[in-house]
Order: sequence, then structure tokens, then C-alpha cells
Amino acid sequence: MLRGLGPLLRAAHPEPSAAVTLAATALAVGAGLGARSVLVMLAVGSGQLSIGWSNDWLDRHRDRAGHRLDKPVAQHEVDPRTVLAAAVGALVVCVATSLALGPAAAVAHLVGVTAGWIYNLVVKRTALSVVPWMVAFGLLPAVVTLTAPLGRWPAWWIMAAGAVLGGGAHLANAIPDLEHDRATGVEGLPHRLGRRRALGVATVLVATGVALVTYGVTSRTATAVIGVAGGTGLAWVVAATLRGRDRAAFRGVVALLLLLAIGVVLGGAALS
Repeated sequence: MLRGLGPLLRAAHPEPSAAVTLAATALAVGAGLGARSVLVMLAVGSGQLSIGWSNDWLDRHRDRAGHRLDKPVAQHEVDPRTVLAAAVGALVVCVATSLALGPAAAVAHLVGVTAGWIYNLVVKRTALSVVPWMVAFGLLPAVVTLTAPLGRWPAWWIMAAGAVLGGGAHLANAIPDLEHDRATGVEGLPHRLGRRRALGVATVLVATGVALVTYGVTSRTATAVIGVAGGTGLAWVVAATLRGRDRAAFRGVVALLLLLAIGVVLGGAALS
């Protein structure tokens, strides 16, 4: 059983799942939710796991056809039925913990998780593939601020920052697999743009996210630090992509998302 745990966790896309969960938890702590931050962590974490596992389960035949060595299900390292059961189980936990946050926060979070599942099921093959990512990431701050007893919508700038960062993450995530995806019938927005234009749009979106967070933070010192760190991180992502290190570039976008969330908290920005 323990031997199969590693491949099962790798099938959940652990790096972005952990980063999104930690970002939401940091925002919850910064918003003063206290112990309820643990509920936010469980809700967001289980939602991310369900999306990651469902993605690899649904893509298992394409990944086998493409000889994807980085996919545990495609490499028969873990039983597809186990991955499906894990995805459904995580979704059940996600629904339960989301409801515990309060009705408004639950709706916001479950809409975001539903967007992730819809992406996996249908939208990733269309020109609208970026939309579920923007919806899910844009709603993430609302999951925090709508949690009882806060019960308020977040500031516009942080929802906008989440949405554009989500769009940039989608494009960066797709760039390494453009040829494999095309060969197996996936023609999302990044595939239609092509590698160069997808990189350009991703850069603009991530830069916009950095600018919005810099705008929203109230501390001048934090504004300067976030601006410099965000600009440096963005330059590193672009440089990594230009050198063909596409996986490293995507990890850079994920790290930047977490960095900006922590910057919002340390910068004393009012989320709502």
C-alpha cells in the first residue's frame, strides 16, 4: 500500500495543488480567520486533489498513447480505479469542508472546483480552455473572505489578480506539452496560439497579476519588495521558457502565485 502512495500523490499534480492550498491558507490567516484557516486549507486542498486526480484519470489513455513517462497512471504505477476512487473521495471531503465554511464561501469554492472538473472533462480541448482557470483562481480570495464570520466579497484587485494569474498559469502549464497534446487531439487556447504567442500572453497575464498585487498592498516597503520580487520572478519564468526549460517556467509561475499571496498577507493589504 505504501509503495503505491507515492505514485498516487504524483498523479494529483502535487506542486500546483500544494501551492494553491498554501496560498489560500496564507490569505485566510492574514484575514484573521484563526482556527478556521484549517478548514480553508482542508477545503481547498481536497478540491485541488480531486481536480488533479480526475485530470490524470481522464487523460490516462492519451498519456499512454503519448508515452508520458511523468504520468503514474499511464505508466501503470497506480491502478486507474484507485485514482478515480481518490478523486471522488477528495471531492466528497471538499464538499463537506466547503459547506463548513458557510453557504457563501461554499458556493464560491464549489463553483471554482466545478470549473476545474469541467476543464478536465470538456473545455481543455476548446479555445475557452483558459476560462475555468481564470474562474477558479479568481474566486479563490472570495473563498477566504466569504467564510463566516467575515462574510464579505474580496477587493476587486485581488480577484482580478487571481484571475489573470490563473490564466497565465494555464498557458505556462500547457507550453511543455503542446506537441503531445496536439497529437492526441487536444486543441486548447495555448495550442491555437502556438508556443511563442502563448508565452507572450502568459507573460502579460502574470505581469498584470504582479502589478495588481503591488497596487493593492498598503505598505510602501511591501509594495517595493513585491514589485522587485515579482518582476524578478517573472523575468526568471520568461528566461526559463526561452531556454526550453518549460517545466521549470511553470514551477516558477506556481511559486510566484504563492509568493504574491504571502506578500499580500505581510503587506497588510485589506482583502475586502
